[in-house]
Amino acid sequence: MASADPITEFLNAVERAQAHQVDTTPVVLATADSSGRPSARLVLLRGADARGFVFFTNYDSRKGRELTENPHAALCFYWASLDEQIRIEGQVSRVSADESDAYFAARPRGSQLGAWASDQSQVLASRETLEEKYREVERRFDAQVVQRPPFWGGFRLAPSRIEFWYGRPDRLHDRVLYIRESSGWRIERLYP
Repeated sequence: MASADPITEFLNAVERAQAHQVDTTPVVLATADSSGRPSARLVLLRGADARGFVFFTNYDSRKGRELTENPHAALCFYWASLDEQIRIEGQVSRVSADESDAYFAARPRGSQLGAWASDQSQVLASRETLEEKYREVERRFDAQVVQRPPFWGGFRLAPSRIEFWYGRPDRLHDRVLYIRESSGWRIERLYP
């Protein structure tokens, strides 16, 4: 029986997957630009609670620009070894500067420096250009704490729909959809 709360259901699914040695952090993020042209890529989930699902990026990257232009997005987890999929749709907003600062401070130093060195999604003349820019950033922050760049931080997707898909024999899959309403979550079962 499904939980009355999809976040509880999600956290239970993550716990079950991790017990089977599944890395539950990679998730496909689908965005669309202001014209509605979609794009998708893997990001790493860095938090999930009643407020939503958190990931981090360069705000000037393609995904960052698209999320700013059109703050609606979707996430899709697929854990092949368990034959489970979770689809999440909702509105996206930036997390607080304090939350972005805390996560950035916990990242490995090399990743912190890389965030400064990369003009993410922009055209790069050569690998050497990137490596030289990284060395410049290393020199700039030599023996210093690396502060979070102002163009880098987190987004939170506040879910309006969450669907759990559980693979079953003979294509008789279980699909449970949660839809957010003003009074809470409505639960529907869908045909596979």
